[in-house]
Amino acid sequence: MATKLLVSGATGFIAGHTIERLLSRGYHVVGTVRDLRDETKHAHLRGFAGAAERLSLVQADLLDNDPFTPHADVDVIMHMASPYVIDVKDPQRDLVDPAVRGTLAMLKAAALNPRVKRVVLTSSMAAITDEPDGRVLTEEDWNRKSGLKRNPYYYSKTMAENAAWDFMKRHKPPFDLVVINPFVVIGPSHTKAINTSNQLLLDVINGTYPAILALSWGFVDVRDVADAHLRAAEEGAANGRYICASDVMSMSRLVSVIARAGWADSNIPTMNLARPFGTLLMQVASFSQPAGIGSYLRSHLGGVVRFNNAKIQQDLGMSFLTPAQSVKDSLQDLVKWGHLSAPR
Repeated sequence: MATKLLVSGATGFIAGHTIERLLSRGYHVVGTVRDLRDETKHAHLRGFAGAAERLSLVQADLLDNDPFTPHADVDVIMHMASPYVIDVKDPQRDLVDPAVRGTLAMLKAAALNPRVKRVVLTSSMAAITDEPDGRVLTEEDWNRKSGLKRNPYYYSKTMAENAAWDFMKRHKPPFDLVVINPFVVIGPSHTKAINTSNQLLLDVINGTYPAILALSWGFVDVRDVADAHLRAAEEGAANGRYICASDVMSMSRLVSVIARAGWADSNIPTMNLARPFGTLLMQVASFSQPAGIGSYLRSHLGGVVRFNNAKIQQDLGMSFLTPAQSVKDSLQDLVKWGHLSAPR
């Protein structure tokens, strides 16, 4: 039974919820942050029940030579630290290098600490596909299309997870590796910072999207993702990869849910371009967007998202909040933090 866990990227959206759950179950937690001096980024962690007695924060940077070994004398490691940005100036430097180097640094640190029995890696559905094509995706699927110019964030997640499995195969360390692959993660936040996925909801409400597009997403609530990590740490039989997602929601359906939640009079799109001609039009228009956004649109417009989440339900006993409920809770949280006006 694990008693002490290391969580990298402790200030992250998913990590905060995970640390809260770990502390509530009596675990001792070591959380890594990039800058201990910036208390505005991690003060909320110290406010969790049990944090005063069982949470310690340490400084570690993904690009340091050996950021994690001094802190890896634990039973289980949850490696969550990885950049999440869709559009960057230098994808290799800003996305791929920190994702891959950080993952390998954590695995090397685990291998040097005989106490470690399991590493739980936060990957992404981005490592499973970058172009939904109607096939039912499972844990056997891998993203083979992304690169530095095509969906570089997806490429970084794929390369990092690939590097992790390659490390396990080459070095055969005494611990096992379990990987969680979440889809689009939304839900309430512990801080005012807006994660990239919740920003999607704000963009829909604020009129960033000119029309309803032929886009769809697999959604999962951040609270469920945190539970999945906890179960992956506790369940001895957990193994391999786990698609962590609730259900699929089209942009048309998302707009409808937002409208019915009280934001019908906002700037949500009303013109429907989720048809073949509209999709072709937006494909052409995508070339005027920043590189990362344009690449995302061209590979996702018109795609049909389908996946099978049976493995995580069977192995880890997971059940999920519906995307509609997660959207509503996310909107109320955005109101709470002042990012969104309450509906009239």
